[in-house]
Amino acid sequence: MDTWDPLFIDSLAEKNTVILFDYPGIGSSEGELPLDIVEVAKTVPALADYLGIDKFNVLGWSYGGLVAQAVTFQNQERVQNTILIGTNPPGENAIPIEQVFFDHALKPVNDLEDEYYLFFEPASEKSRKAAQESHDRIGKRLDSSLIPANQEIFERYIAGSGTMREDRWNFRESYKTLKSKVLVVSGDHDISFATENWMPLLRNAPTMQHIILNDAGHAPQHEHPELTAGYINLFLK
Repeated sequence: MDTWDPLFIDSLAEKNTVILFDYPGIGSSEGELPLDIVEVAKTVPALADYLGIDKFNVLGWSYGGLVAQAVTFQNQERVQNTILIGTNPPGENAIPIEQVFFDHALKPVNDLEDEYYLFFEPASEKSRKAAQESHDRIGKRLDSSLIPANQEIFERYIAGSGTMREDRWNFRESYKTLKSKVLVVSGDHDISFATENWMPLLRNAPTMQHIILNDAGHAPQHEHPELTAGYINLFLK
């Protein structure tokens, strides 16, 4: 939970009640991360039930964006709006993860230089400066020992992403008839989930809006925390 930039979360919380949670087996949560995204997604309505919440908005980043889409399509009567950050649609996507992601993500210990590549746009001095600032904000409260960064966890994340790529529930096609609104926020150079993979879907997703931020990578909400939160607050309003 604490790997989110607090300035982004606090800016969202000015207009909304924000509930963050760790998936089973991640961070502070007990259990084991399921290999199937749909099983992971069941955590969300179960948590809402426990908290006495009937209808809710859902926001997910990266792998969490895949989970958020599964939550949305399986709980259409409860999910009012969906926000997807730095992620991809279900089904087959033309542009795969770039090798540079694995080169940096699979290191035993990551540093700020890795973050430039994983979450920002290293070719942009403005983006690198934003990376340093976001890194410092997160570092003030981060317990690094809770970051899920071992090979077993990576394999579970990758397996879950694979189940969304298979899309045996036909979520991609369901965008044509989805009634609730969806906001997608992307950086213009996302080495993990290429922004361009959304383009074939947009004309077949009538309730979707897509914002692309310039000189940004996989974490636009960390590079532009207040701007991204402002877009989301406006969308929800």
